[in-house]
Amino acid sequence: MDLSYILNELGEERSDYYNAIAPPIMQTSNFAFRRVDDLGRAFEDEMAGYLYSRGINPTVDILRTKLAALDGAEDALVFNSGAAAIFAAVLANVKAGDHIVSVHHPYTWAQRMFDVILPRFGVTTTYVDGTDTANFEAAITPATTLIYLESPNSWSYAIQDLAAVASLARSRGIVTIVDNSYCSPLYQQPIAMGIDISLQSATKYIGGHSDTVAGVITGTRAMMKRIFDSEYNNIGSGIQPFNAWLLIRGLRTLPARLEQVTRTTYKVLEYLKNHPKVERVLFPFDPEFPQYELARKQMKEACGLMTIICKESTRAEIVRFCESLQHIMMAVSWGGHESLIIPRCAAIKEEHFRPAKPEHRMVRLYVGLESPDYLIADLEQAFSR
Repeated sequence: MDLSYILNELGEERSDYYNAIAPPIMQTSNFAFRRVDDLGRAFEDEMAGYLYSRGINPTVDILRTKLAALDGAEDALVFNSGAAAIFAAVLANVKAGDHIVSVHHPYTWAQRMFDVILPRFGVTTTYVDGTDTANFEAAITPATTLIYLESPNSWSYAIQDLAAVASLARSRGIVTIVDNSYCSPLYQQPIAMGIDISLQSATKYIGGHSDTVAGVITGTRAMMKRIFDSEYNNIGSGIQPFNAWLLIRGLRTLPARLEQVTRTTYKVLEYLKNHPKVERVLFPFDPEFPQYELARKQMKEACGLMTIICKESTRAEIVRFCESLQHIMMAVSWGGHESLIIPRCAAIKEEHFRPAKPEHRMVRLYVGLESPDYLIADLEQAFSR
């Protein structure tokens, strides 16, 4: 299916709403019925029609249709945050006594679910180095029902061989979930590699304007229906119509934004790799990246997010660098129009800072839509301080 068709036409029946170019926001909580039998059918299957906007809403449906097509999936569900999408996707695929195999150091709220919430119900998790598929195989037990992946992750950019892990999981009847937030559907399509559920924070590249929080999962229609009928509706974490409309708006410019970000990223990367105060830069499409060949095999591109390992030996020097930036803002997340930076040492007290540990000297940089010269000049003046 053509990308331009997906972003600009798919799911949009303009004749139904006065031929408006932009779809309307169906800001309604409820839908009326003329016939009792029609209401009864809606009770039987909320996903088949419009009953109550906690579940299905026309504006959200347009977004679901587009996101599923972008992932090459049969269906999609959209949540009011990435954390909510993780929670529902995982919870739908475990029961008391089950076992999960997860990559080391997944996203904070995924790890909290594995470490704090699920153990209350007898679900255990084993963390493995996901760069070697053999580690997943070694960690599988008869109770394993789920493998949780994050490829690449958002600090070290560790990558899993998605096709290999998916094949292993399928042979054992295990469900696979991957967080695809780093790449977006334009740069990586896990469903085509055999992954069961592709997940992403739509707050990032899909929204693109740092004004909407959302999460999405895609997969088979049967899997999405099972999650919709239970976790999605029970938790009540579906996205609201206005935020869905903002994400549809974001999709219109997604290819152009990613192209601009990608071009700028390579220029900033080259500057940083040659800077005397930088020990190393981590970026999946840098030929010096340890998993460069695997990245090129399963990702179409890498853009925006890289990690600087500073040469500075004290926390105070890294703090001074970050606080000296005049245009690159210090904040979490990525994928918006603005460039952002976040130092790992923000979560490390002075007395616990160890310069011998490269991860303590990490500073993550997201390259936004500004010109490369503008960003490089800001980085240079901050380094000089």
